[in-house]
Amino acid sequence: MTAPANDHRWSALVDHWSAAVTAASAINPAEVTAASAINPAEVTAAGAANPTSITAAGRDLLDRWGEPQRHYHTVAHLTAVLAVVDEHAGHAGQPDLVRLAVWFHDAVYDPRSPGDANERASAALATTILTDLGVPSDAIAEVARLVRLTAGHHAAPADRNGALLCDADLAVLARPPAEYDRYATAVRREYAHVPDDLFRVGRAAVLRQLLDLPMLYRLPALADRWEESARANLTRELATLVSTTD
Repeated sequence: MTAPANDHRWSALVDHWSAAVTAASAINPAEVTAASAINPAEVTAAGAANPTSITAAGRDLLDRWGEPQRHYHTVAHLTAVLAVVDEHAGHAGQPDLVRLAVWFHDAVYDPRSPGDANERASAALATTILTDLGVPSDAIAEVARLVRLTAGHHAAPADRNGALLCDADLAVLARPPAEYDRYATAVRREYAHVPDDLFRVGRAAVLRQLLDLPMLYRLPALADRWEESARANLTRELATLVSTTD
């Protein structure tokens, strides 16, 4: 699916992208270090690219999010995660870097890829595109780190940027049961190439890993709202998978 030039929904998303790129290009490296608890990378002297290049990059990303193999990891997911980040941006040290990480976190998505290959490829894509757009290298390094973090959603206690990104990415787990079931169905469609018995085993393992986390959500405000509902949904789906296997 190609993002239509005259569709206001896509135009608004590209505007959101452009604002985040522009803001990231002006970030002080010391601020990135304090927000993420990582060592700063070398800082480039380049400024942000021209608006036309930024817009073109955003539209290219939307095309990626609209690829035919996607049923859950779509523009709708991108929009939903961005909405959570925007609503709770005050919890992050550098919310614009978190926004950019949202844009890239599933930009490369092949359901047949093993392990964290998609996240690593998405982080590499972020590095390439943001470098071409003149974003400072310390900011790029943070975006790439955040993208890789979504492979396991293991944000450290002091990682404010990572906490917001991971919580936003997992927000779907706390949706009302009917919406959660639609999410689970969409994930199954993305793995249509996997036989039912193997999918149930693999999906059950993923659900158990999530349930084994001390907390699904790192930000107290979101944990208070979502933790109980998310665990109920995960437990319910897991029970269905196990009963079908038995």
